[in-house]
Amino acid sequence: MTFIESVTLDVADPTAAARFYGTAFGLDGQIRLRASQAATTGFRGFTLSLTVSQPATVHSLIGSALDAGATPLKPVAKSLWGYGGVVQAPDGAIWKVATSAKKDTGPATRQIDEIVLLLGAADVAASRRFYVEQGLAVAKSFGRMYVEFATGPGSVKLALYRRRALAKDAGVAPEGTGSHRLTIGGDVGSLTDPDGFAWEAVTPAPSALKAELSTK
Repeated sequence: MTFIESVTLDVADPTAAARFYGTAFGLDGQIRLRASQAATTGFRGFTLSLTVSQPATVHSLIGSALDAGATPLKPVAKSLWGYGGVVQAPDGAIWKVATSAKKDTGPATRQIDEIVLLLGAADVAASRRFYVEQGLAVAKSFGRMYVEFATGPGSVKLALYRRRALAKDAGVAPEGTGSHRLTIGGDVGSLTDPDGFAWEAVTPAPSALKAELSTK
């Protein structure tokens, strides 16, 4: 089963970004940071989602992200599927915090159950075929709109979403140019998918937020 060890975000200031992610979400192992000045404008074609257990935790994490300098994109609200909100980190990455629960069962915590990486695909069916050819197994599929892949325990979960629909869900315009400023670290080797998302082979690392100060 495919395992995604980490997601590397290219940022202008890794030290500041590490401070933000530690304060906002308490992330330390699966999000890595790398200094980069790669040109990028508009929507970068992906979002990262934090799945939690209840609405109070959504409010807690969104609140701490805003206090740490994030920009609100969608306020926390109830929907048909649950409860959630969207913010943009100071480095430009878009984060959604969500739960399928509509009522609290206890006090707010900062416990994150899953990290989900959603890649915006121009053609979900074509991108799905590409990943299946790399050995990934499909866990869920909703036609040409959404595909979720099976990943190992503790792994970042991977899904494909039609690009325009993903941008709408995030509360931003779908247009964007330049670098995705994202590299996926996993066990499928080094490759680039049909939408330009890059993968690199990585080995398991200690649980610590890594700010790689080497410039791309």
